[in-house]
Amino acid sequence: MRFVMFCHSLVSDWNHGSAHFLRGVCSELLARGHAVAVYEPRQGWSRANLKAAHGRAPFADFSRFYPELSSTTYDRARLDLGAVLDGADVVLVHEWTDPAVIRRIGLHRRDSGRYRLLFHDTHHRPVTDARAMAACDLSHYDGVLALGNVVRDLYRAQGWAQRAWTWHEAADVRRFRPMPGAGEAKARRGELVWIGNWGDPQRAAEIEEFVLGPVQRLQIRARIHGVRYSDRALFRLDSAGADFAGWLPNFKMPAVFARHAVTVHVPRQPFANALPGVPTMRMFEALACGIPLVSGPWEDVEGLFTPGHDHLVARNGDAMQRHLRDVLEDPALARSLAAHGLATVRARHTCAHRVDELLAILASMAPGATKG
Repeated sequence: MRFVMFCHSLVSDWNHGSAHFLRGVCSELLARGHAVAVYEPRQGWSRANLKAAHGRAPFADFSRFYPELSSTTYDRARLDLGAVLDGADVVLVHEWTDPAVIRRIGLHRRDSGRYRLLFHDTHHRPVTDARAMAACDLSHYDGVLALGNVVRDLYRAQGWAQRAWTWHEAADVRRFRPMPGAGEAKARRGELVWIGNWGDPQRAAEIEEFVLGPVQRLQIRARIHGVRYSDRALFRLDSAGADFAGWLPNFKMPAVFARHAVTVHVPRQPFANALPGVPTMRMFEALACGIPLVSGPWEDVEGLFTPGHDHLVARNGDAMQRHLRDVLEDPALARSLAAHGLATVRARHTCAHRVDELLAILASMAPGATKG
């Protein structure tokens, strides 16, 4: 089939956590013999910020790391949907696409398209910004692919879409896998690594409780990657004894994980409370790379993982400190967590699994199939 995807960016992952999954799905579709065309806005904020901070080099790195992937940039006013969608079988529109483009694609589907049209939601806005989502005209879309049951159910309950399916994010295990030497003490450059962005004061408090406080009290070597760190935030990292290493290209995470003993997952609590059962992409990435993980609190109501086996859960900063100390001091515990988490991802949460699910959803939409 010919797939066409509209997304915020395929080539930039600057403050764009969904890039990993979008890339993995495209790679998997191509590996199965499908055609894939990706379109992203020329002035998208992730792409623009990456270029402003790091120039053109990251885009060349992306092309070397993903030689099979490419995207075409567009200007909204000049987007020729007749040409772009000619011959398409399936069109996927990611939720960070401009609402005007979302609507135009829907109207094209109504007037001249014979393709299947699906909206792809990997974010929290249906819960945290319902007004913005209600403004997205999905009346001519065939349905929504939602990152969790609570988001799927909102689309159904609010009448925003005709149909909706749960389509969790997952790991691209072609790239995200244990690197040689992972878990070996002699290969490490540090004990803890955390990859995440700073953001607003509430986020700063969560990072303080679940990362910097435990790091400082345990006096362990820690490395922090991310963006949007203010001078005040950098001062706090330094005072906690953590090294700040700036933005990290997503596809370089496996090598960084391999050089550290443990990582943490720090869900934003307002989103974790509003979206039970939905982890961030960071969990899939870390577990796929075979590094022990300790997570801040979130409720795995959809049973994606097995707490205590795939990862440990810390309800507060004190518990995080205890769990980190246990993992660092007990090699058997560290090996068990890494192996169990990796096995769970490979058995249930890869981009290949999600493409299987996508193809099954498309089959269910065939004439005469039962509506989902």
